[in-house]
Amino acid sequence: MKVNREIRAPKVRVISHEGEQIGIIPLYEALAMAEEQGLDLVEIVPGSVPPVCKVMNFGKFRYDQSKREKESKKASHQIKVKEIKFKPTIDVHDLETKTRHAREFLIEGNKVKISCEFRGRQFMHPEIGEKIVREMCQALEEVCVIEAPAKMLGRALQVVLAPGAKKKKEGSKPSGAGEESTQS
Repeated sequence: MKVNREIRAPKVRVISHEGEQIGIIPLYEALAMAEEQGLDLVEIVPGSVPPVCKVMNFGKFRYDQSKREKESKKASHQIKVKEIKFKPTIDVHDLETKTRHAREFLIEGNKVKISCEFRGRQFMHPEIGEKIVREMCQALEEVCVIEAPAKMLGRALQVVLAPGAKKKKEGSKPSGAGEESTQS
């Protein structure tokens, strides 16, 4: 944005600090008017003919703009993909712990990639790993949606879970229950 003496157009369309259109006037008059009020002349639409300029406090404008940008960054949440790895020989307690961590990640709004890695002779029995991954997905189904189904990538079985409960199942259960109670 060009401010005060940086503006090079001979005539400009001026808008007052209250938002009223003053009209097309020579640049030197617009600068004098802004200086008289103790404000700045700021070019807000440089592409138009003549350029549109507004009389405002440029320092305050920049400060408010940076405040709004900080607030919008603070409000936005970046979704990260957290990975949970285990082997097909995982113990029940360890699997419960990993499931609890996955639940926490999903509640925070992050995606979770579950990987069951096979080594050596474990690769001969992928059904063991598939069973464990299926159990983990069933334990988490109230807080997540399966984004990518389970598939083998190299020596690992992977599935991606996204936050958010399945709303179709929740919606169908109460309506089905309500119909049964009205028929009874």
